[in-house]
Amino acid sequence: MLCACSGEQFKFDERPPESPESLATRDFSASGISSRTGTVDWDSKIDDAQVDEVESTLKEALSLNYEEARALLGRLEYQRGNFDAALQVFQGIDIRTLSSRMSKAIAERTRPLKPRSKSDIVPAGVMSLHSVSLLLEAILLKAKSLEELSRIKDAAKECKMILDVVDSALPNGIPEGISEDCKLLEMFHKALELLPKLWIQAGYLDEAVLAYRRALAKPWNLDPQRLASIQKDLASTLLFGGVEVEVPAQFQVWGLTAPKSNLEEAILLLFVLMSKMLNGQIGWDSEIMSHLTFALTISGNFESVADHIEQAIPGVYTRAERWYLLALCYSAAGQNDTALNIVKKISGCSEGNQEPHVPSLLLGAKLCSQDLQHAHEGINFAREVINNLAKNQNEHFLVQAHKLLGVCYGNAARVSLSDFERNFCQREALAALNSAFTVCKEDDPEILFSLGFENAIQRNLTLAFNNVMRYSEMSAGSTAKAWKLLALVVSAEQRFKDAEDIVDLALDETGQVDQMEHLRLKAVLQISQQQPKQAIETYRVLLTLIQAQKESATNDEGTSQRRLEVEAWLDLAGLYTDLESWRDAELCINRAKAIRFFCPRRWHATGALFQAKARHKEALVAFSVSLSIEPNYMPSIVSTAKVLVKMGNDAVPIARSFLMNALRLEPTNHEAWFNLGMLAKMEGSVQQAADFFQAAHELKLSAPVQSFV
Repeated sequence: MLCACSGEQFKFDERPPESPESLATRDFSASGISSRTGTVDWDSKIDDAQVDEVESTLKEALSLNYEEARALLGRLEYQRGNFDAALQVFQGIDIRTLSSRMSKAIAERTRPLKPRSKSDIVPAGVMSLHSVSLLLEAILLKAKSLEELSRIKDAAKECKMILDVVDSALPNGIPEGISEDCKLLEMFHKALELLPKLWIQAGYLDEAVLAYRRALAKPWNLDPQRLASIQKDLASTLLFGGVEVEVPAQFQVWGLTAPKSNLEEAILLLFVLMSKMLNGQIGWDSEIMSHLTFALTISGNFESVADHIEQAIPGVYTRAERWYLLALCYSAAGQNDTALNIVKKISGCSEGNQEPHVPSLLLGAKLCSQDLQHAHEGINFAREVINNLAKNQNEHFLVQAHKLLGVCYGNAARVSLSDFERNFCQREALAALNSAFTVCKEDDPEILFSLGFENAIQRNLTLAFNNVMRYSEMSAGSTAKAWKLLALVVSAEQRFKDAEDIVDLALDETGQVDQMEHLRLKAVLQISQQQPKQAIETYRVLLTLIQAQKESATNDEGTSQRRLEVEAWLDLAGLYTDLESWRDAELCINRAKAIRFFCPRRWHATGALFQAKARHKEALVAFSVSLSIEPNYMPSIVSTAKVLVKMGNDAVPIARSFLMNALRLEPTNHEAWFNLGMLAKMEGSVQQAADFFQAAHELKLSAPVQSFV
């Protein structure tokens, strides 16, 4: 900017240099300016000879006015690292008075080039763009001097003046006629970038967001990389700033389609940046992908995350990493089968020459642990992890692999067709879980929960109780599943009153959705204690809560609440059936039918009502419909056998096959054992009947009021 007076071009340097003496002190000593602040390294140092030359030129140059001279001297002080002295020099420039003249000069001097009439000639007295640029640079350096002196808020106010001056002159943005190497444009662009950062340093995040939006609202002729940097900074501020800043009316250029929240605005910005990266307008930036993944994740758009991972240019992720991330996305979106298929590709034959991707194998084991039908595949995934880590001894992965191995073995036991296979899987499940717990001890409480759950399934009630109690202590009693399992274990010990007390404690410690589950469990416990009136009242409270929450519930919560509502109505139907209140039972069944028609338990409740009325044929039809919906629905299998027995001796062999199938699916079902005993008694096999009754009695003494699974 010194080219007008010295013939040399000095560029604005972001890093002020160090200098042993102050020019402002030397030239403005009469004004009492004599201070020197911290030092900063710089690339192009100005030696004393250059300073003397500039001073001499300034004294001789009659064309420079007072403000311009101060702007030049202030710049030199800033470059020498004398921020306090530079600030004193810049404060002698009355920018507020000059701002209107500067705006007028910018407007006049940047009009599009076209043949002018005499009336279009720039009026006399209008400042030159060189003078305006010099003053804008002075404001910017003053702001940076204030920043160096830790006066951040004042620095932001000064920086904002640059935007106000240019915005006032160019309300529609910068016209195309201004070249990109124009000094005025450079100063303005630096101010656009600096202002929001200053507001963030000062702690005014709402002002920072407004400054970012202002920089993006109009065409300011920013180069693609600089524009992308501002867009990314705004997106990260919106995501992580913790302040919800509404979009002002002047920035709502999209009308009704404008983003309604900070999150939506951030996602739109990141979509734009991703498009630019994919089109090669800007280089690949992993932070943009990271921010977009975070934003879409917290908004629940996991499939959209998967789409963008698939669009990532080759080389950003390895093939295994890309598939792993895609599997995570589809798993989070609830598409576990799709996620599992992707994981299988990572461990498939096409990747046989690659080093095993352990996180993907663990994810495969976890996905399989959530579905009984994939239990054996989960065992294979977990075994592969353990085998691959035998040399590396990565303790964390080994513990997780043993935990998932135990869970998968437990699931495999529940779908096993033979007693030998079932017993083997149950032993392996406990061995793997105990192995994981031995290594991690108190580091992973979920292992204790899995141990407690598996011991409860195998009716090791004392061990299950101890495991769940330790888990509750480690999790500070904050998990609903622990309270429920603990209550079920206590109910399996036939301590129904203690179990109800545990549920009452859980109601005080858990959230509203979990409270509904616990209310239903409380009602079931009251039924077990022969307290039908109290149970009916508990169900009334539960159904009232469900109705009150319907409008505000999310999709997932709504699905859970509808399921719970059906279960509550069918529990009531069963209670009224036992009380021989047929009309009330029918009403409850119809309410459940209106919510979910194809529900095996609803058809089973209908069959139970017909059975209680001794209408065996209608009951058999209802049980058959239930089994057509879910072939392995245990209550309907046992009830079908009971009805067949009552229909005559010809149906006894069929009834026996139903009961044997029930015991194959669930060996601990005491009702199946009891009905087998009744069949044996009818056939005269007294000793066999006694054995069946003994098994039924022992299993009933350890049966929970609800299934553990």
